[in-house]
Amino acid sequence: MSTCTLDYKVAIGRWVKDRLGRNPTAMKIPSNQADIFVVRNFLTQGECAGLMRLIDAHRIPSGLLSPSADPDFRTSESCNMNPRDPLVMQIEGKIIDLLAIQPEHGETIQGQRYAVGQQFKPHHDYFHVGEEYWPAMQASGGQRTWTAMVFLNTPEGGGQTAFPDAGLKIAPRAGNLLCWNNNDANGAPNPFTLHQGCPVTAGTKYIITKWYRERPWSFPQA
Repeated sequence: MSTCTLDYKVAIGRWVKDRLGRNPTAMKIPSNQADIFVVRNFLTQGECAGLMRLIDAHRIPSGLLSPSADPDFRTSESCNMNPRDPLVMQIEGKIIDLLAIQPEHGETIQGQRYAVGQQFKPHHDYFHVGEEYWPAMQASGGQRTWTAMVFLNTPEGGGQTAFPDAGLKIAPRAGNLLCWNNNDANGAPNPFTLHQGCPVTAGTKYIITKWYRERPWSFPQA
């Protein structure tokens, strides 16, 4: 990894952390292992409802970058949100205003739907450089920096986002944004950001997720 990309990840980690620390609607989750924040009421009820309709219209079985022998590893449905849709553009703008990360570093927003029993087992959002997918990810923007996730509804049961190695579990609440730095203070991938979408036990869970890269992002060719 070059010094310039490492320095960027350190700088963007500090920048977003300090920015959220000054935001009265943002709360830092108590943890010595990772920088994790919740922003309450980030989206309105109407915005959440509109995004859920888009997800329902375009959802397909969720995929994985790296194949898993466990058929139950990721059982949700998901879709890439159309970046030209007026509502999606509106939400993009709100995330940009919140984090102030260069827009060109952001991947397409992904919508996700979890029915009863569906889950996403423990995983990292950062890329593991030893995996076969890494050359394509490196060429399309490099390592991920921040993750921004918004809960679009409050399921009747389950569906928490858990960080098992950091000892944290965040309940889904409609409109709340959950975000975290996938790297540590030195710019290296932070293993404590291991997280999971716990199984939904009643109702349905909808979320959107946006990931940021260390360099401008382009859609990978592989």
